[in-house]
Amino acid sequence: MCERAMRKPLNQNATFALTTQYLSRQIKRSYFHSKAHHHIQQLQNCIDFASATSLHSESVKCGFLTRTFTTNLLMNCYIRLQRIDHARQLFDEMFAPNVVSWTSLIAGYINTGKARMALWLFGKMSECSVMPNEFTFATVINASSILADLRTGKEIHAHVEVLGFQANLVVCSSLVDMYGKCNDVDGARRVFDFMYDRNVVSWTSMITAYVQNGQGNEALQLFREFNFLMEDHPNHFMLASITNACASLGKLVSGKVTHGAVIRRGHDSSDIVASALVDMYAKCGCLDYSNKIFRRIPYPSLIPYTSMIVSTAKYGLGKQALLLFSEMIDRRIKPNDVTFVGVLHACSHSGLVNEGLQYLKSMHEKYGIVPDAKHYTCVVDMLARIGRLDEAYQLAKSTRAEHNDWALLWGTLLSASRLFGRVDIAVKASKQLIDSNQQVAGAYITLSNTYALAGEWENAHNLRSKMKQTGVYKEPGCSWIEIKDSTYVFYAGDVSSCPQGSEMVNLLKELERRVKERGYVGGSMGLVFVDVEEEAKEEILGLHSERLALAFGLINIPKGATIRIMKNLRMCRDCHEVFTLISEIVDREFVVRDLNRFHLFKNGSCICRDFW
Repeated sequence: MCERAMRKPLNQNATFALTTQYLSRQIKRSYFHSKAHHHIQQLQNCIDFASATSLHSESVKCGFLTRTFTTNLLMNCYIRLQRIDHARQLFDEMFAPNVVSWTSLIAGYINTGKARMALWLFGKMSECSVMPNEFTFATVINASSILADLRTGKEIHAHVEVLGFQANLVVCSSLVDMYGKCNDVDGARRVFDFMYDRNVVSWTSMITAYVQNGQGNEALQLFREFNFLMEDHPNHFMLASITNACASLGKLVSGKVTHGAVIRRGHDSSDIVASALVDMYAKCGCLDYSNKIFRRIPYPSLIPYTSMIVSTAKYGLGKQALLLFSEMIDRRIKPNDVTFVGVLHACSHSGLVNEGLQYLKSMHEKYGIVPDAKHYTCVVDMLARIGRLDEAYQLAKSTRAEHNDWALLWGTLLSASRLFGRVDIAVKASKQLIDSNQQVAGAYITLSNTYALAGEWENAHNLRSKMKQTGVYKEPGCSWIEIKDSTYVFYAGDVSSCPQGSEMVNLLKELERRVKERGYVGGSMGLVFVDVEEEAKEEILGLHSERLALAFGLINIPKGATIRIMKNLRMCRDCHEVFTLISEIVDREFVVRDLNRFHLFKNGSCICRDFW
């Protein structure tokens, strides 16, 4: 007999039992899946730590953590809540974390300010033979950007090439951003040029790289190419970057065109764009426009408030900046370290020393912000400006600063030492700069002028001779002015290459005659020239770059319009006195943006009240 015939038929009870067992298993499986689905939804919507720990306990009881997918969700829940230690513990307990697990934890470390740890974890991931995906690469490249770690960034770039991600849009956009933030613009451009495909993010990354590295003209040119080639519209990040480019170059016309694009694209409500516009108009000499844009923001956040505080500080409007700060605090907006740089800068440029020292003290005591070298540089400047140079020197000595901040700190003290004739402190400050190979030419020249002001001519001559022997030279002073959509650049003493040069010289001579009628004495403001006769000294002063730019502006800009001048160095006191007098003589308003701040000349006075 066949096997089928040999089987005994199941009785009714046995059949019922098997059916019951089958249905029971199906119900349990359905219940498990239903409960697991509900649990996943809870993990995805979790918003507080107490709920997360409760869900964690439930995951253990129900056996959900045997599934990598669920464990990753719980880990991401902890990461969202900034509980990186709990996420790490969960990760360490996983039997076989996958690429999502590794990438999530790496991103978690970056989000909690531990970018170096994120890079270390990426190294461990490679040792465990887990292959990174495009999001892993984008995440670790971002860590290199945050740390400005070009060497590690290049190593990751090599991994990208080896594993075949060199055509990936997300990865390449991250690489462009990384090279830009590591000050390697050429590296960023090479990646950008070799991209097979580009979107608005990659274009924005390249434009931003140019802006962050002081190449505003290149950024504007690339933006023009984007508009001509691409069907995509610029996003708010790109428009903010282009606005920043206009600000750095002082291009008011281009800035206004960009503002128009912002309005047309509906990005004027963006805090990032609004803040960039506030900064741009201020840097282009239009503080009133900045204030109008700021006041149109319905609920300004920290970023536009900080931008407006910094802008008013640059104009020496200390009390107005402090009122903005108080208004921000009243709205329960917590300041950050950049806000306090603006506040301290405002106090420094307005002589509000006691207020500034109180704000410095409140940073840590009231707001939990530890002051760094930038804040102490503002305080050194604040003390030095009113002649408290010994206190400023002691503070500078006790301040630890990074490479870039070091130059600003000691350069600030050196300038003040020259102003007050403190040769002893000037020598110490210049030594700090020269030994660190920073601002060497400026240090030599300022110290030389300090010696000359103090009558120590031999030391002044020796220092100038040393500069010639070592080949150290100072960056030439230049000023530029924008008329319509063209920029005109002027260099000190160079009239031959100027358009309308002879007309400009004749106008300057006439203005010099008229300012002397009002009591001006050329070269009386402490500007020192070594080996220059008095008559030649007056001629040199009369051809400073900002004066050439002013003459060109008076000839070519219609009467009644503000003349806006940008300068790459600090405006000298002699030119400052002349501009003050000329503003009354010709009944015109001038704005000069120099290396440190803004001067607004109107009706025979300057907004800085001769304090800068």
